[in-house]
Amino acid sequence: MAAEESVDYLVVGGGPAGLQAGYFLGKAGRSYLIVESGAAPGTFFTRFPRHRTLISINKVHTSWDDPERKMRTDWNSLLSDEHAPLFTTYTERYFPAADDYVRYLADYAATHRLRIRYGTRVAEITRPGDFVARAEDGSVYRAKRLIMATGYTRAYVPDIEGVETAERYDAVSTDAAEFTGSRVLIIGRGNSAFETADHLTEKAAVIHVAGPGSLKLAWQTHFVGHLRAVNNNFLDTYQLKSENAVLDGRILRIERHADSSYTVAVSFARVNEVVKEIRYDRVILATGFRFDASVFAPECRPEMVINDRFPAQNDAWESTNVPDLYFAGTITQARDFKKSTSGFIHGFRYNVRALHRILEQRYHHHSWPARALAGTPEAATDAVIERVNHTSALFQLFGFLADAVLVGPDGTLRYCEEVPVAHLHRAVADGRFGDVDSYAAVTLEYGADHDLVNPFDVSAGRVSQQSTTGLDGRYLHPVVRFYRTGDDEPTGEHHLTENLENEWDSEDVHRTPLLRFLRTRLDDRLPASQP
Repeated sequence: MAAEESVDYLVVGGGPAGLQAGYFLGKAGRSYLIVESGAAPGTFFTRFPRHRTLISINKVHTSWDDPERKMRTDWNSLLSDEHAPLFTTYTERYFPAADDYVRYLADYAATHRLRIRYGTRVAEITRPGDFVARAEDGSVYRAKRLIMATGYTRAYVPDIEGVETAERYDAVSTDAAEFTGSRVLIIGRGNSAFETADHLTEKAAVIHVAGPGSLKLAWQTHFVGHLRAVNNNFLDTYQLKSENAVLDGRILRIERHADSSYTVAVSFARVNEVVKEIRYDRVILATGFRFDASVFAPECRPEMVINDRFPAQNDAWESTNVPDLYFAGTITQARDFKKSTSGFIHGFRYNVRALHRILEQRYHHHSWPARALAGTPEAATDAVIERVNHTSALFQLFGFLADAVLVGPDGTLRYCEEVPVAHLHRAVADGRFGDVDSYAAVTLEYGADHDLVNPFDVSAGRVSQQSTTGLDGRYLHPVVRFYRTGDDEPTGEHHLTENLENEWDSEDVHRTPLLRFLRTRLDDRLPASQP
């Protein structure tokens, strides 16, 4: 008879997000199980990236002693109260090897004794009452709540005539010698496409990287999923005229001939959609991945968004159409697509912690962790200044996670950390944070036009480091918005001036202007602050 097990929480996927969820569930003493298709954690990283170098940074040596602040430049470690194990102890490579990360994930799972069932590939998920997950080996798992942490399990294939004849990034040979003297087209404009192009540069005769829209560079947009410097050497070979090129346009048609060569029709955006047919020896599809919803039965299949690549989610990372179905990891980037860092380990590790707190509130009647502050504007100001100079979560998930200063009807102050901004507004209005008369949301954000300005163009100008308004800051800086409960728009907004070293602790430039802002909002609400 096939094995059957019932738990409160079933986590599908034993990658970094699944392990992170398991850690918090285990610490809380919840009934949970992680099921993983591979023989060890992080199966995805045994295959990807194909050329085995991660783009998540690993800065081992910093000038900080604070473990929390060190996480700002450690994009690979998972969270734990013990601050161990840390990936920074595994290698000093700034862009580390994927194999090192596989070792790290196995050690993390073992260190924290996570409950994981390996070799368990889920084939079908139904919901006759509770969720029922049936694995290919015949084992069955029942759960009241389901957390999908599978990441991407299917390639995203765009609708192009003849696309099925192209080679795919997830399967094409990584032996560059096989491409010697070839004319190669790589379809896609992301890091996987340029990673592949860089790998082939020494061997291929001609490489074209093609896709619609403008090419965006991560150092300018601050979205780390855009083209990273570690993968952009190829741009030199294009702009310095070395037979390679970036084609700005749409691929209309791929035709493969009897001799295995290709003719590809490209509609060029820069020349009024003029169509040109170009011959290639190899065509590689590097257009990304998507979430696989096919394992879900119709009665519990989640709705999909963004070209059917991601499950639709509300502000609690819950399916918009299937109650008690939650998501963790890279697939949660549907909530901040190409804006913040939910699609990456250094972002979603904090989202998983926030998700755990939401689950504790919703199902186990545990309030969001909060600490009481003295009922004065000075206490609120000091709490904000301390946090923005310390936090990694707000630093990584800029504009997406917020700390909150909650003002009670009796003038009491509470400080809550790392709440998704959208969830904060809804949860306060619904009373899930108790009686709240008004509140301040504290975020770290880039300026509104930060992605339009070349930061190396001195003519663009920068805000003075002695300015106290912060309104011209395009670089990362703290923002404090004050709301009355139930209002959609803030009653006030204050920007702390940006700082070269991300230290917002100047008495004159940072603290005093913030205190002035909070005092005007709090003086009539805090009895303790009255003369």
